Amino acid sequence: MSAVLDVRDFSVEFRTRSGIVHALDRVAFTVGRGETLALVGESGSGKSVTAYALLGLLDAAGRITGGSAVLEGKELTTASPAELSKIRGARAAMIFQNPRAALNPIRPIGRQIADVVRRHAGLSRRDSDARAIEMLREVGIPDPVRRASAYPFELSGGMCQRVMIAIAVATRPALLIADEPTTGLDVTTQAVVMDIIQTLAAETGMATLLITHDLALAAERSARIAVMHAGHIVEDAPTAQLLAHPRHPYTARLLAATPTAAGDLSDLRSIPGNLPDLRRADLPPCRFAERCPQRLPGCEARLVWRDLAPAHRVACWNPA
Repeated sequence: MSAVLDVRDFSVEFRTRSGIVHALDRVAFTVGRGETLALVGESGSGKSVTAYALLGLLDAAGRITGGSAVLEGKELTTASPAELSKIRGARAAMIFQNPRAALNPIRPIGRQIADVVRRHAGLSRRDSDARAIEMLREVGIPDPVRRASAYPFELSGGMCQRVMIAIAVATRPALLIADEPTTGLDVTTQAVVMDIIQTLAAETGMATLLITHDLALAAERSARIAVMHAGHIVEDAPTAQLLAHPRHPYTARLLAATPTAAGDLSDLRSIPGNLPDLRRADLPPCRFAERCPQRLPGCEARLVWRDLAPAHRVACWNPA
């Protein structure tokens, strides 16, 4: 499977008044055509920062300090702001966590979709308006002609999320980044939203990076899972293999702390300790080491990827 997005040794830091935050350290993963890769981990592990950095959406305090991110042969880390502006919305799109905050509250939703189409597809106003209505119909919004004139505050959370999807995929991007796309939605609406994304991916060959803390969602909707902890990706494997045989101690603890339909709440085990302070100058090579029950003296050495099985990699000197 050819890689639509190839990320290698990707590092990001933020300059703050209290010190430099080493947010991402040598992050590496790929997403193939038509594939869904789930990026999972605790809140604060760097999942959303990864997405924002890839698309050039970091604020002024953040900067990429190393590595490579290639989208369809184009290096994103050295692209100019003008080049990134052309890529965003055309070849790479993002569904943001809070659709109500992401949508323009004083512009009808149909116009917001049409704006993206006109900018990136070069259609006339009439054709872009028609395309907006077509997209509303495609994402399952009833009576799309009438709804195109509605404002975000007139729609439910689920409808706003569908509008976000319509905006993101209107130009048929090669890569869709879905950042917690089901947050705040009821279970039925979550399923509908994810069905829409997967159907569009199957029809167009779009690669999808699904960012979530919901392991059940990742298990159901992704072909592969990459586990992130404190700015590191610690394990990357096919979904079924990772869930059945987690090899990194953090992955195993994360799964043990996740409720399942077959399990009992008394079986849940919390992960000891906290995420390390990423402003520290003495961060250990393995940022999970201070919380890890399998820590060895050799864990002080620089982390390297180890191939434990076909397509199953782990960054650990003492895997389970």
